[in-house]
Parts: sequence; structure tokens; C-alpha cells
Amino acid sequence: MTQIALITGASRGLGAALAVALAPTHHIVAVARTTGALEELDDRIKSAGGSATLAPMDITDPNAMATLCRGIHDRWGRLDLWLHTAVHAAMLCPANFVDTKDWQKSVAINATAPSVLIPYVAPLLGAEGRAVFFDDPRAGEKFFGIYGATKAAQIALARSWAAETVRTGPKVHVLTPNPMPTATRARFFPGEDRSSLAAPADEAARLLALL
Repeated sequence: MTQIALITGASRGLGAALAVALAPTHHIVAVARTTGALEELDDRIKSAGGSATLAPMDITDPNAMATLCRGIHDRWGRLDLWLHTAVHAAMLCPANFVDTKDWQKSVAINATAPSVLIPYVAPLLGAEGRAVFFDDPRAGEKFFGIYGATKAAQIALARSWAAETVRTGPKVHVLTPNPMPTATRARFFPGEDRSSLAAPADEAARLLALL
């Protein structure tokens, strides 16, 4: 039976690398807002011998996420794996210069969207499935107020879900990737030497091995 993996935030960076790494063993349901990037990912998945269902959707739209999960249920009846890599990286700024729009967008993507998705995805995962969230512990660092606070909220929610499902499933993991030369990191550290950073493909392989 084909394993089904949902990847939210699949169009680039770690999400795309995870999709390609899983392609030989899983059918990938790839969710992202950018259709062109998803189509490029589809080509990479096919080159790796896999198949994908592309879902160009906004994870902050509860109706779209309900439609997505209902579609997964109607087609396959389940999910085996959910990898949540979607994130909004607001520009760094002092706490006393927080922009309201940046804050609201960060809350919507980094915190509210996972809170909506977990109740939708949990029944699809059942007792045997796995959900994976990816930590980036920046909370409390200077200039990371918006990103650090909203990412920390997501991870706190994930850790609570993990504690609540130890006996019942699904199994919930929180993993911490090593620094990678992604677009998100480039927004935070535009001048750093990227040659020493871990390749997303290598990190995807390392993180999946932990599961």
C-alpha cells in the first residue's frame, strides 16, 4: 500500500528537500501558495521516481485546508505522515518597532494555521501516523521578536499535542534542523558565508532518519 505524506510549505527549502527525499517511498501531497514552484517540485519528484498531488493553497485559509483534508480523506482515507515546514520570516526589528501587519501575518502563518490544521489532520493520521514540526529556537533573541514569538507558539502547541498523544497516537515529533542556505535564513543573515551551511537535501535525509 502506498504511503501518503502531506507536506505543508513544500515549494522550497527544507519542505521541497523532504518531498524529494520521500518520493521513492511516498506519494507526496505538496501544499504551497506558489504554483510555479510546486510544478518545479513535481518535476524533481518524478525524476526521483515518485508521484505527487499539487495543492496550490494558502494554509491561512481554513476553508481551503478543510477542502484539502476532505479531499485526502475521500481519495486515500488516511495520511501516514505530515511534515509542517511552512513559515513566515518577518523582517528583523527591535520590539519597539514591531509592524502590525508583519505581526498579524506571522501569527496567521506560524501559529494560527497549525492550530487549524492539527484538528483537520489528526483524524487522517489516526493512531499510527506521524506528524513532524521543525523548531528554530529564536525566542528571546534580539530583533527576533516577531518570528521568535510566533514560531515558539507553534512549537509549544506541537509539544502539547505530542504529550497528549503518547499513548493514543499519532506520534508527534519536534525536530531541529541545522542551519541551511534557505530563503528564510537569507532574510535573517544576508551577509553570512553560506558555504558552511548544511545542504537541504542532506538535512532532509538526516531528519527523516530520526523518525
